[in-house]
Amino acid sequence: MEAKLKRELGTSMLKSTGYSGGGCISEGQSYDTDSGRIFVKINHKSEAKLMFDGEMASLEAILKTSTIKVPKPVKVIELDMGCVFVMEHLDMKCLSKHSQHLGEELADMHLYNKKQLEKLNQAQQTIGKGAELVDSNAVLKFGFDVPTCCGYLPQVNDWQDDWVTFFTRQRLEHQLNLIEKSYGDRESRELWAKLQLQIPQFFKDVEITPALVHGDLWSGNVAECAEGPVIFDPASFYGHSEYELGIAGMFGGFGKSFYSAYHEKIPKAPGFAQRHQLYQLFHYLNHWNHFGGSYRGSSIRIMKNLLK
Repeated sequence: MEAKLKRELGTSMLKSTGYSGGGCISEGQSYDTDSGRIFVKINHKSEAKLMFDGEMASLEAILKTSTIKVPKPVKVIELDMGCVFVMEHLDMKCLSKHSQHLGEELADMHLYNKKQLEKLNQAQQTIGKGAELVDSNAVLKFGFDVPTCCGYLPQVNDWQDDWVTFFTRQRLEHQLNLIEKSYGDRESRELWAKLQLQIPQFFKDVEITPALVHGDLWSGNVAECAEGPVIFDPASFYGHSEYELGIAGMFGGFGKSFYSAYHEKIPKAPGFAQRHQLYQLFHYLNHWNHFGGSYRGSSIRIMKNLLK
């Protein structure tokens, strides 16, 4: 692997730093090269390229917003078995003093596309010069250009005009179809038949503008470096900004200062609490599909709560 890395990166030096990291999906290793230190994620599964291509596109999209720090992606390189993803190495430690900044910068990332759309609308209303000069990256729909993986499972990111359709069909229903295939769980199937009819009412009178989300923002995917907060391992797409807070609230690690700073810029809309449960449901279902029946109880409980 190291010989291939040297060739693909065009470096004569590739020296392990002894630093390694990773989670339950991929391994990680840092190297010093001719052009600086890099971090290499390694995955030997057959679907590794799809997963890493999605992560690279996610990091590139977040970088373009210039709102919150992420590792700069370098290259996805195929191996005989699996794939590696090369990115900038960052000296990171657990989030502590930059929790408030994380809330502020995450809100800025979520608001970035809204501001791009506002600029575009202003330009289109301009009579004469100006409109044609706007370099707009505004996104009008919900989805993403490539599949991204939350964990190792690919997400369906086909573009949709309507968020409720996107989330119901391409997030919840997709997960429940996987559960049906693996477990044939009758109770979840019966609850879903009722719940999918109720979902539109959770979004009554809520205006949703497509927002770029990290997509898997639990405490294990945030940190800080000397300059401020860092987020990594994204599973991005354009969705509802509230979606981001679903998994953030499941496993802890985000303090009051984070939420206060975030909601100072993006206040809670009416019905937030119910939608928060709905967004957590996706992640419990996703964990059920990844790690088995220990997450079944939480998934069923939320579905029953939402039907009350």
